[in-house]
Amino acid sequence: MPQDSHVLFADHVGRFYARRYGFPPMAGRLLGYLFVCDPPQQTIDELSEALLASRSAVTGAVKLLEGHRMARRTRAAGERVDRVSLDPESRQPQNFDSGLHGEHAALFREGLALLADAPPERRAPLEEMIALADFLSERLPRLMDEWHTHRDALRAAGKLPPGSPPPGPSA
Repeated sequence: MPQDSHVLFADHVGRFYARRYGFPPMAGRLLGYLFVCDPPQQTIDELSEALLASRSAVTGAVKLLEGHRMARRTRAAGERVDRVSLDPESRQPQNFDSGLHGEHAALFREGLALLADAPPERRAPLEEMIALADFLSERLPRLMDEWHTHRDALRAAGKLPPGSPPPGPSA
């Protein structure tokens, strides 16, 4: 049986992810619970019971989190049920893919081309978005390298646990 404090934490994460990222509250609640539940791998039934939610709500939240590489399902040989846990990728910074921002820049350039004859004030929002996307595309690889160096130093100093275990078998 989950501790009330764990469910309360899950509720806080759910509200945060709903407010800041537009996630359905159940997906944020599930994410929060996966950070603190014991054992760290839970069945859909266990998650439903702990979060006082329907199986369909939990299943939908799992699918959404899987799509964001925040949760994963695994199944041990001989088991007939999936187990849901945090995806080890969830501990990596999200949106640090410089290619994503390169795509944003290209998309905004397409819009800017549509406004080729428009006055500067009409073009300004797209021009600024292009500049931001280009900036992020250039800087994020270096920032990610800095983070990995910093994280590795924290691990070496014993301030962070060792890296994630390799992924288990998936369903």
